[in-house]
Amino acid sequence: MTWTYQGTEVEELPQDVVGFVYIITNTTNDRQYIGKKLAKFSRTKPPLKGKKNKRRTKVDSDWKDYYGSSDELNEDIGTLGKDNFKREILFYCYSKSELSYIEAREQFNYKVLESDKYYNGHIRVRVHGKGILKENLHK
Repeated sequence: MTWTYQGTEVEELPQDVVGFVYIITNTTNDRQYIGKKLAKFSRTKPPLKGKKNKRRTKVDSDWKDYYGSSDELNEDIGTLGKDNFKREILFYCYSKSELSYIEAREQFNYKVLESDKYYNGHIRVRVHGKGILKENLHK
């Protein structure tokens, strides 16, 4: 099962994207999960011989195979199979701050904690406004 964005299958993420906010829908009962996923992870390697600084690199995350961090959602995926779930990218984000903000904004907008329609069990957010480009929030 692949990710879609505005109805189109996504094979690769845009170059400058830090991550994305997504919604996963259980097509058997319309239950949903809203979350975020980073496009790349930071990895630290030991310093080269004779050097002191650690080497920092970015590696692709597991976004292509990712199905959310909710235990209940993953249990249903294990029981029902991946074919019964639809994965949609709602927003591409260009900073970690923007990613966290838009995820929380969408979770509050959908009122995920007020209904059993959602797998979300909590909303965790810590956002600094400095990293948010205001023009990206209205896309």
